[in-house]
Amino acid sequence: MKKIAICLGIIAFLNKLMTTQDKSKRSFLKPRLKQAYNECSQEVQEYFEHIPKLLDEFPIEVCLAYVFSRLELGQNMALYCGAVKIYRVDSELARKAVDKQHMTREKFVEFYEVIFEIPLPNTARKDLEKAEKTRDNIMHGKMADGDDIRKAIACVLKYAEEVNKELHEKHQLKPFGNLRGFAGRLKKLDKQTSLFVLEGMGFPPLGRKNRKKKE
Repeated sequence: MKKIAICLGIIAFLNKLMTTQDKSKRSFLKPRLKQAYNECSQEVQEYFEHIPKLLDEFPIEVCLAYVFSRLELGQNMALYCGAVKIYRVDSELARKAVDKQHMTREKFVEFYEVIFEIPLPNTARKDLEKAEKTRDNIMHGKMADGDDIRKAIACVLKYAEEVNKELHEKHQLKPFGNLRGFAGRLKKLDKQTSLFVLEGMGFPPLGRKNRKKKE
């Protein structure tokens, strides 16, 4: 929420600087972006369900902030679900491990490859890097071309589709979608073993406590 609040403040400042002509040009970007959204799979449309309304009621930068917020959530859920489904670790500990980890972009890529034993889809990753540059410019109060913002949002949608496709084919997971019942009825590891597995993946220690034997 703090990130979104900062971004909205930056957007308000940028809107003051934006000329009427600039705003007119950007109005033509929204139909193209809606078309890209409508071409997405049902899962991705539902995951980014607020895009149409945001495009109708707010500047396009608000939509950019929203999709990146959902992107980070989806990436965290991918790691969490992978740890629980593939390695059968305790779900509560897996969530704590992901939440405790300072998840930089580089760290996410590392954990993705460790957990799923495959690299991120190369094309989608390159497209996302371009989108991240546009997002960073906005977050740091710099001007960004309207078409670059449109492309950045479209790239996030494409990235979500690629990751969903790859993980569904290999592990029946769609992190940018409905994850209800994703782990099935697999028997989970006990908490102590789960802690060792999570630390072996590279997550920070969750504070194992040595239990003293009763005399």
